[in-house]
Amino acid sequence: MNLSARKAKALFRIMEELSYGYDVDTLRETVGPLFLDLFDSQYFASYVWSDTEQKFHLPVSINMDPDNLAKYEGYFQFCDPITPVLQRRKNATAVSDVLNTRKLQKTEFYNDFLSKDGLHFGVNYYAYASGSNVGDLRIWRSKGKEDFSSRDIELLNAIGPAFTNAIKNAFCENADPLNSKAMLLNSLENVSRQYGLTVREREIAMSVVLGKPDKKIAEELFIEFTTVRTHLKNIFQKLGISSRSELVSRIVMN
Repeated sequence: MNLSARKAKALFRIMEELSYGYDVDTLRETVGPLFLDLFDSQYFASYVWSDTEQKFHLPVSINMDPDNLAKYEGYFQFCDPITPVLQRRKNATAVSDVLNTRKLQKTEFYNDFLSKDGLHFGVNYYAYASGSNVGDLRIWRSKGKEDFSSRDIELLNAIGPAFTNAIKNAFCENADPLNSKAMLLNSLENVSRQYGLTVREREIAMSVVLGKPDKKIAEELFIEFTTVRTHLKNIFQKLGISSRSELVSRIVMN
């Protein structure tokens, strides 16, 4: 999957922020704008699921009216024709894959809730830990935009496990905030074994995934800037790619 420089930067930042060990609200507030940038979207919401109360609560949102969201918590989630189906999928799914857009537009949920803020095309991801839904990502585009593609779904599914770990860790007092980074390291190790990357090439590849520029990589590894470029060239040749964004995608999607 080849990403533009802007989208690759958003992806770098998301993976980095998910490894910081934020509390559950700060985590979602921090990554929300990055998800909008990555997916060319206008609206973001994220809820935490309460098994005890059997409902979504503690919303974090971007470009959505808090009063309208309050109506969702108090009423619309109980007549929501799409979310319960999406929730059972346990992976990233476009709203149009569970309910045709034309049919959705005829519902009370669309006309009295979604359209109030301009939401039209959506994709949801539900984070499951030990069989329980712990939180979600809801990303929406306005009318006039394109629906989410299979490429978008694939990318969100690739990020999903790191998001799940971050949410799980945010609720666990003894959580290891480096779990998301550990997942990246495992993916990198798999890619390294598959393509025969050296130890130094693995170090540089990980730095690239974390969004570090070549100059910063050179300083941290105590090597010349030109040496970093040489290693990157070798990495690209081994993986059959031609850009940093392709490298990130290859590792994240592994």
